[in-house]
Amino acid sequence: MSGIVEINFDGLVGPSHNYAGLSLGNLASARNAGEVSYPRAAALQGLAKMRANLALGLAQGLFVPPPRPARAWLAALGTTIERAEPALAANAMSASTMWAANAATVSPAPDTANGKCHLTVANLKSMPHRSLEWPDTLKQLRLAFSRDAFAVHAPVPPAFGDEGAANHMRLAGAHGEPGLELFVYGIAGGAFPARQHLQASKAVARLHRLDPERTLFVEQSEEAIAAGAFHNDVVAVANGRVLFAHEKAFADKAPMLDWCGARLPDFAFVEVAEAEVPLADAIRSYLFNSQLVTLPDGTSALVAPTECRDTSSVKTWIDAHIAGNGAIRQVRYVDVRQSMANGGGPACLRLRVQCDPADVDPRFLLDEAKIDALSAVVEAHWPGEIAVDALQDPALVAHVERARAALLEALDLSDLL
Repeated sequence: MSGIVEINFDGLVGPSHNYAGLSLGNLASARNAGEVSYPRAAALQGLAKMRANLALGLAQGLFVPPPRPARAWLAALGTTIERAEPALAANAMSASTMWAANAATVSPAPDTANGKCHLTVANLKSMPHRSLEWPDTLKQLRLAFSRDAFAVHAPVPPAFGDEGAANHMRLAGAHGEPGLELFVYGIAGGAFPARQHLQASKAVARLHRLDPERTLFVEQSEEAIAAGAFHNDVVAVANGRVLFAHEKAFADKAPMLDWCGARLPDFAFVEVAEAEVPLADAIRSYLFNSQLVTLPDGTSALVAPTECRDTSSVKTWIDAHIAGNGAIRQVRYVDVRQSMANGGGPACLRLRVQCDPADVDPRFLLDEAKIDALSAVVEAHWPGEIAVDALQDPALVAHVERARAALLEALDLSDLL
């Protein structure tokens, strides 16, 4: 379809960004629990990544953080941010919506029976701090994608956990061509829960009116989940004709590869062997949580966290692949250390939507001038640092709420107040 491009909508890191260690199975989150966070630096790092993607010729969008503290959620629990138990307060102050890959699952118009781009908001029911996100996310998506070109769905019932695009991959010759959609689910994860339920994935596929012949459900390996791959995008990512994955990403990869190869000409599977990059190194560096993107010249590039450059096995693999003229032709390293320390890399920070930019509310689309303006707002209003034991401090709470109000004013998004 003409006019369709891939837009990366990044979640702006919110002013309450903190390290409360709320995410079971997320090793980075657990490792840094209790540390001092730096919300202003975190948001500026995210904006710098968005600016770098614009410089690569990619389309870039933005999602804004929801109200924090989540006062309505606390009220439903019969308390307030001032009186809540510290654990509840930490959940209510979480800035985890910054990881927009968990906002929704997206199927572009060429894949759907009614020719609309479908988005289903994730219920994120596995973790309390994330399960409270979906009403605000749904409100924002229905504003950004309000035109008839889109169909925005409420989440699937919470009996079946759905974690959004972090467990979904799409392969296609081009963004505007019909593609193959792969939904990755978990059954068991040893010490950690499998967050994506097969029935949730099947429900999303039905809601999006996908062709069953071009839709596949793939099981994530128990070993990967147990090692800290709480989402598929920690061990695998797809873009264009390329599926890039760790050797231990899937429970049984052979049928999946045969299925993809039979349906997509020039399908390329780029596998990283355990012997070259141990699973622990892949997860620690977030190699597969890089953004795999198509540049304007049609080649594939990896937008990788600087941790990949600093992990010797990963850096060696990347250099050898690019030198060997592999399917991924270049790498760009970005500093998102504040996000990485809480368990989210470059790919976690964005939701990919393949659509015509003319159909999107322009307030959610970025250019250099808007990034400049947003950077100024962050510099002026975001807290410099937050200690976990200060999350209920009235001065901090007021600071966080004023910062979000300033952001919405700058973007003319009073609809989200």
